Amino acid sequence: MRTTVLAVVATVAALLGASLALMAGKATGWLDEDAATVLVPVSDGVADVPAADVPVTAKPLAGNEFTPSTIYRARSGGVVTIIALFGDPAADGQGGASQGSGFVVSPRGYILTNSHVITTAGEGSPSESADPAGTVYVEFRDGDRVEAKVVGWDIFDDVGLLKVDPADHVLEPVPLGDSSRVVVGEPVAAIGSPFGLDRTVTAGIVAATERSIDSLTSEYSLVDAIQTDAAINRGNSGGPLFDARGRVIGINAQIRSESGNAEGVGFAVPINSARRSMSQLIATGEVRYAYVGITTQTVTPSIAERFDYGADRGAAVQGVNLGTPAADAGFRPGKAEEVFEDIRIRPGGDLIVAIDGKLVDTADDVVRAVTRKLPGQKITFTVLRGGERRTIIVTLGTRPEIPPGSGR
Repeated sequence: MRTTVLAVVATVAALLGASLALMAGKATGWLDEDAATVLVPVSDGVADVPAADVPVTAKPLAGNEFTPSTIYRARSGGVVTIIALFGDPAADGQGGASQGSGFVVSPRGYILTNSHVITTAGEGSPSESADPAGTVYVEFRDGDRVEAKVVGWDIFDDVGLLKVDPADHVLEPVPLGDSSRVVVGEPVAAIGSPFGLDRTVTAGIVAATERSIDSLTSEYSLVDAIQTDAAINRGNSGGPLFDARGRVIGINAQIRSESGNAEGVGFAVPINSARRSMSQLIATGEVRYAYVGITTQTVTPSIAERFDYGADRGAAVQGVNLGTPAADAGFRPGKAEEVFEDIRIRPGGDLIVAIDGKLVDTADDVVRAVTRKLPGQKITFTVLRGGERRTIIVTLGTRPEIPPGSGR
């Protein structure tokens, strides 16, 4: 339930296992990291995404030292507080407000945040369509508020996009980094409005990359989340996670907590994924994800030996949804479920060992490979079936909001 005061932002999320990695996920992007102007094309297998150029005038900070005070001085002007109003309390007594964070990415007025900050996504059943807030205000560093337009949102990656009129307020865009270059242990700083305390900075490190976590806003997992120990609390959602040079590498989105407050385990949506969503939202008003229609389980050497898969690693096909591209292409699912080393697995189906010639080690690798494509494109799977190597070419479909077989 959305409260009438601050806040439904850093909702607690549990980690997902790899056993049901559905076929869709993240994408990479591109950035000339020292350029004064950054454009936002989408590359690495998704070149057919309609390009939306979003110039960013800010440059990376000079030097290699991590200085949170410098990052704060240089970037806090581009971080905003977002107030989203839902319903019409005056008319029917119903409604509420959500408060989160966001950051300016373009002098044209585009602002990135989370979809759950500016829509009803995550408030009810994932089968329910998300509705945008009736009114959204953006509050800048000087306390001035302007009304923003909801351009669109992506429930799968929990990305929201707003736009303000550049004539309404001076804008200070922040530069976008490259989340594919993020390494575990590097220092990071988060700026946002936890509990409504605007322009709060916290610092920490990247604790892990490529985390597979529950989505707050859909039934699909987010497989490339950046984990950080920088404090993230309610109100931080939608705010930027900066690297040492003041470039945004992620959108702070979730915490894992027993108490509901920060306990050193926060997660950010990779900026490359957010950039992909933003590009499509600006160009077409919607985000499309490719879809195969299978569930997979990561195969380790011990599992491979136990069930005679014929390769030490890969992604074992567990299920094939009817009427999907996977069914049309002839994927073979696993058979009766067994438990081995406390892992549930359906052996006897295809083992995916490569996609478009690139080796597959885990179920999440399949998700990443599929998401770098667009609906209608072809993708080539190399599988082992009964000891024989086969090639399966799939024409990708469009990911449905609700996974088939989810019971909804």
